[in-house]
Amino acid sequence: MPSAAATKLLVLVGTVSDTATAVAQAVEMACADQVATIEVRMMDGLDPGIFDEDALYVICCSTHGAGDVPDNAQAFYAALDAQPRFLGHVRFGVIALGDSAQYPQTFANGGRRFDERLRDLGAVRVGELCVLDASTETDPESAGAAWCREWLAQAFAASEAS
Repeated sequence: MPSAAATKLLVLVGTVSDTATAVAQAVEMACADQVATIEVRMMDGLDPGIFDEDALYVICCSTHGAGDVPDNAQAFYAALDAQPRFLGHVRFGVIALGDSAQYPQTFANGGRRFDERLRDLGAVRVGELCVLDASTETDPESAGAAWCREWLAQAFAASEAS
């Protein structure tokens, strides 16, 4: 893992209503002083090759329908199964968005599904999931940005320890 000054953060966004996009953009703004490069990329058109980049990764994903990943993330999510590869070099975090009042059984499942899939492929999640609840969170952008600042500190500390 490179030093903090040389680190790249890739925020991969799966969204339906663009709330996850707004959270990712807030992360980009709030964390610009912590990493050399931050890129926000929509999951449309991504494939598992994205994990070949020397970066830390944050999956910022809403939940759609009956606990599915959003439409723009479906092909990427499916490709992680169809083109399985060992991702032991990948360090990632997850911002999972959902609405516990409207969808209690499948709350934040989009992000949770990516978390499970990546860990099944050997990727290492740093820290805990950031779960943002539309029924209680009035400022998801600030909450996601604050979580990511703390998460980056954890990720850097973990890389220095290894």
